[in-house]
Amino acid sequence: MKWVTRLFVHVDRTACPWLIKRFIDPKAEFLFVPVEKIEETIKKEKAIPYDAPGVELGHHGDSCSFDSIVEKYRIKDPAVLELAKIVRAADTDKLEAAPEAAGLEAIMTGIGIVSRDDHDAIAKATIVYD
Repeated sequence: MKWVTRLFVHVDRTACPWLIKRFIDPKAEFLFVPVEKIEETIKKEKAIPYDAPGVELGHHGDSCSFDSIVEKYRIKDPAVLELAKIVRAADTDKLEAAPEAAGLEAIMTGIGIVSRDDHDAIAKATIVYD
């Protein structure tokens, strides 16, 4: 399956590909496009959108896209549920909700700075989520 999100990945958009590859679709392909190209890419590539405005697998209330994916695909792994708290806290600017959130946010900022592109950032982020 192909999955599409916005360019310039950070916390949620690095955590979601890890979650998808590990628990949903090991052969997933990820596309990163400007926000205004998401609808076009969904139609053209038959891609599943995540972490983009107005999509099912996006932010809803206090939840982030990682939460939406966990819920939709009924992922019950206790480690993933704990990780979801950290990702949510880091991605929604509620760093006080999980002590590890500030560290995750800082690591993903650094990964974004040293990466060639979004694919490279996701590859570098994988070890953090593992």
